[in-house]
Amino acid sequence: MMTPLRWGIIGTGKIAQTFVRDLEMIEEADVVAVGSRQLASAEAFGDEFDVPRRYGSYEALVEDPDVDVVYVATPHPMHFENASLALEHGKPVLVEKAFTMNGAQARELVALARARNLFMMEAMWTRFLPHVAALRDLIARGVLGELVMVEADHGKWFEPDPNFRLFAPELGGSAMLDLGVYPVSFASMLLGPPSRMVAMVDAAFTGVDGQASMIFGYDSGAQALLTCTSRARSATRACVTGTLARVEIEADFYAPTSFRLITREGDVTNHDFHVAPRGLRFQAIEVARCIAAGLLESPLMPLDETVTIMETMERVMATLGSAPEL
Repeated sequence: MMTPLRWGIIGTGKIAQTFVRDLEMIEEADVVAVGSRQLASAEAFGDEFDVPRRYGSYEALVEDPDVDVVYVATPHPMHFENASLALEHGKPVLVEKAFTMNGAQARELVALARARNLFMMEAMWTRFLPHVAALRDLIARGVLGELVMVEADHGKWFEPDPNFRLFAPELGGSAMLDLGVYPVSFASMLLGPPSRMVAMVDAAFTGVDGQASMIFGYDSGAQALLTCTSRARSATRACVTGTLARVEIEADFYAPTSFRLITREGDVTNHDFHVAPRGLRFQAIEVARCIAAGLLESPLMPLDETVTIMETMERVMATLGSAPEL
C-alpha cells in the first residue's frame, strides 16, 4: 500500500471542486488543506469536501508542513505566481492548464522547479485517461502505421459576459488558453512540436482570442488540423490517421470516452472504456507514482513539452486579427 500524498489545494473554483471530488475515489491521495484569498471561500470549500485545514491565503497553505504536494487551480494569470510560491516553499506542484500565460513564464517556472529539485507537472488530465493510454499503445505497436494526420477540436458556447473568465482580459480570457490547449497538447503528444504553422485567429467581443483554426506541419510529413472556439458547442471529436488504420475518438475526446479503430480495409473494432465520474484522478495517480519513484517530472507529460506547447499557443495567439501566411 502506498502512503497517500497529502494534497493542498490553491483555489476553490469549479476545476478544484472536480479534482477533489475525483480524489475521493483513490487511495493515493488525501486532501488535507485548501487555500483561498478569502477565508470564507476556503471555509465553504472545506465544509463541502471535508477538508480539515482552511487558509485565507496561499502563503499559509504552502507553509503547512503536513502538505506534501500542491495543486494550483487558480485562473491562468495566477499560475506562475502561485506555482512559484509553492516551489519556493519546497512543495512539489501540479499546475492547471494552460500552464502559464506564455512561453517565457513556462521556461522560468520549469527552471525554478529544476533548481529546487522538486517535482512539477502540468495538469493535462486528458493524457492519463484510459482511452488515451490505449491509443498510445496502438501507435507504439504499429497498428496505425505511420501517422499522417491528427484532427481535434474543442468548442463550447458561453454566455457573452465580459466578466466571465474566458472573455475577461484580466482573468486571462482566451479560447486558446482554456480550450485550444486540449487539441494542441493532443497533437503534441502524438507528433511533437510543429516545424510549420498556419493559423487564423478571430477575437471575441472583448478583444481576447475567441476562435482559432490551426494547421501544423511536421518534419515527418504529418499534419495536424486543430480548432477551438468559445462561440459554439462543436463536435469535440478527434481522429488520428495512419497509413494502416485510423482511430476515431468520440466526443468529448479530451474526457473519458471510447474510440473506434478502423483499418485501411474498413474493418471496425470498438474500444470502450468505463470511467466515472470525470477522470481527473488519473493525473493524481501519476503524480503519486512519480514522487514515490523519485522522479522530478512525468515521462507522460514532460516539462520541456509543456514549455513547447505554451510557445506554440503563444505563436498562434500572436496571429490574432492577421491574415495567415500561405
